Amino acid sequence: MEQYTVTGMSCAACSARVEKAVSKVSGVTSCSVSLLTNSMGVEGAASEQEIIKAVEEAGYGAAPKRETSGGQKTAGKMEEDALKDKETPLLKRRLFASLGFLLVLMYFSMGHMMWNWPLPSFLAKNHVAMGLLQLLLTGIIMVINQKFFISGFKSLFHKSPNMDTLVALGSSAAFVYSTYALFAMTDAQVKGNAAGVMAYMHEFYFESAAMILTLITVGKMLEAKSKGKTTDALKSLMKLSPKTAIILRDGKETEVSIEEVKKGDIFLVRPGENIPVDGIVLEGNSAVNEAALTGESIPCDKTVGDTVSAATTNQSGFLKCEASRVGEDTTLSQIIQMVSDAAATKAPIAKVADKVSYVFVPAVIGIAVVTMIVWLLAGETAGFALARSISVLVISCPCALGLATPVAIMVGNGVGAKNGIMFKTAVSLEETGKVEIAALDKTGTITSGEPKVTDLIPAEGITEEELLLTAYGLEQKSEHPLARAVLEYAKEQNIDAPQIEEFQALPGNGLSGTWNQMPVWGGNYNFVSSKIHIPSNLKERSQELAEEGKTPLFFAKGDKMAGIIAVADIIKEDSAQAVRELKNMGIHVVMLTGDNERTANAIGRQAGVDEVIAGVLPDGKENVIRTLQKKGRTAMVGDGINDAPALTRADMGIAIGAGTDIALDAADIVLMKSRLSDVLAAIRLSRGTLKNIHENLFWAFIYNIIGIPLAAGVWIPIFGWQLNPMFGAAAMSLSSFCVVTNALRLNMLRIHDGSKDKLLKKPAKKQSAGRKMEPLNQEIINQIEETKEELKMEKTMQIEGMMCGHCEAAVKKCLEAISGVSEAAVSHEKGMAVVTMSQEVSNEVLTKAVEEKDYKVLSIQ
Repeated sequence: MEQYTVTGMSCAACSARVEKAVSKVSGVTSCSVSLLTNSMGVEGAASEQEIIKAVEEAGYGAAPKRETSGGQKTAGKMEEDALKDKETPLLKRRLFASLGFLLVLMYFSMGHMMWNWPLPSFLAKNHVAMGLLQLLLTGIIMVINQKFFISGFKSLFHKSPNMDTLVALGSSAAFVYSTYALFAMTDAQVKGNAAGVMAYMHEFYFESAAMILTLITVGKMLEAKSKGKTTDALKSLMKLSPKTAIILRDGKETEVSIEEVKKGDIFLVRPGENIPVDGIVLEGNSAVNEAALTGESIPCDKTVGDTVSAATTNQSGFLKCEASRVGEDTTLSQIIQMVSDAAATKAPIAKVADKVSYVFVPAVIGIAVVTMIVWLLAGETAGFALARSISVLVISCPCALGLATPVAIMVGNGVGAKNGIMFKTAVSLEETGKVEIAALDKTGTITSGEPKVTDLIPAEGITEEELLLTAYGLEQKSEHPLARAVLEYAKEQNIDAPQIEEFQALPGNGLSGTWNQMPVWGGNYNFVSSKIHIPSNLKERSQELAEEGKTPLFFAKGDKMAGIIAVADIIKEDSAQAVRELKNMGIHVVMLTGDNERTANAIGRQAGVDEVIAGVLPDGKENVIRTLQKKGRTAMVGDGINDAPALTRADMGIAIGAGTDIALDAADIVLMKSRLSDVLAAIRLSRGTLKNIHENLFWAFIYNIIGIPLAAGVWIPIFGWQLNPMFGAAAMSLSSFCVVTNALRLNMLRIHDGSKDKLLKKPAKKQSAGRKMEPLNQEIINQIEETKEELKMEKTMQIEGMMCGHCEAAVKKCLEAISGVSEAAVSHEKGMAVVTMSQEVSNEVLTKAVEEKDYKVLSIQ
């Protein structure tokens, strides 16, 4: 998306016309204009010159957002100038100047007449002089606020009237009519017609013309100030990045500007300093506060090999790092760009307001003309009819309609960014709250994704420490994924590893060696039971552990059992609570996993999900999502890498635990932390934002629906209600301010508090969300079977040496990497792999791939 800065826009009608003009340019596929940030995002093959020309022909100005000096395009610097509040200071100066002259004008025009305030004798007796003074003061106020007239009449001449047109027409009409009345009064005074002089004196609307301009300026200033606050979150992010960095050049420390840092440079960060760019730690260790990017208040420990991100704070130790991502590639720059791009897109709900805004101003001008004609035909004076017409012009507010959605989207995105939740578009922010089904990938989403020791069951006569020592000694020389879990647990217990001699790793079977000249063994049940007798109580316990989704590892020492250590990919601390809260929201929760059904069901029970779909390969997840979508709006929550097809297919793709890799194309929402509770926070934020938009749109529509008939004088014959143009201008000036202020309330939304969660009001396509849905497992199985029938090419491999789910994953991965293999269904319990092929693959190729992973192929059929 190419971004442009647009100048000259004053209301929603302006942004709608710019958008329409650019959309007509050949080669433009999409165009989105933001009145809030005065920016425009354009996609397509159209040239820069054509786009700028289209904007200028519509009566506005445009310029591309340029790269910063030094050649490095930094999202923060690129956006900072665009978001800087340049309007408020200018409007303040205009307002104070206008108020100064308005107070003098009001003193002379109304103070003497209504409250008998003293006047100089020459003015008190000379009504023409009084009129000329009012004319002069009003003229000065009109010159001070000339922007309304330049912008308003320019847009009118381009046949694209906007809010400034309404203000300019209203105040101009009042000024011109008052000037006519002044000349008529002068003529009456020359002729000695005292009654005529007094009659025309009451036809002056100079103070109305001046008051309209001043009150609209007050509203514009309040609006500008409030609009500035909606981008506070984004501006605070931009301020985080240091302006300089200390890098090593020729062995010397040199302080350079951030734009001069290049990929591969070595930079130094001392305690208390902010990290300048993304990098990899080469030396040192420290606690780094990443709250600015992730919202996580607890510092992360960093050591050699770990990644660090720009704008995070080094709290304790000295770090020497190598720059890995600089300029626009840093995590901070990507976050800023993502929030900015989201603000530049349009939410579907905004389309209604845009359509209304496009025809709103011409319709209001038409109503004003009709109002004047009707009152003249009804026998009222020209002054009365003009006052009603002016009231219609100045009370109507297209700005409130145009700002209703973008201000809420901007504030919502800012709240998300502060909490490590990145919405890529306004659509994703609006639609996330409407999700009815949440499909959660098991590994890395519900579980931690790394095996951990869960149980130590020593045999009779053996202590836990002795069992752990036996396991530690054997596993420290193993490269199996489960071995790392045992090693980490032993290190946590501060145990020194014993020296194992004559160590042997038998692929897929187990480990053997000697300890203090005594044989020791470790591995699966089949391997260890072939060496010694395993007591029945341990065998039964191992089956119970397997039912719970854990992998039992058996260890023996000498001629007797040492015990069992159970290892499992455990669920995260917040997963069960997050699933409960999702269900409380009325969302049907499904867990997807490639694991066998027994392990999957065990994890599903712990997490409390509504449904478990097991044995699903990464490619098969897309088919599952497709089936779920028939039941209702579906969100897929995964790691964003293996789950990319499913994330893309889902109505809402949520990538969890992205960390610094936030530019995930497949996801609609990127969660920087690995907490499932952030999915709930995203849903609550979406629902809160949508509610806020509805409130804003209601206020904007109801204000105009009530205000315009009141201004036109519809209620005068019935209730005698009559609106002075000055009060109409005051109402107009406050309407946009109210909308923006309401949007700012989103900053107070408690997105991690589930106490006010509500069930979805809208039912799913087939049945109500949150109710028990028909299990989809059979549908998935049927789809897999149909696919197999179509392909007609299968081979069954008998494989020796697979011990656990991690072995299964290794065999699956190596087989599915072969060209022609579309799917491999592997079971370590059966020692079998069923390979489905889209083209012929030789047995030699299949065997070689498996045996390179240290497993033995017994046969292929």
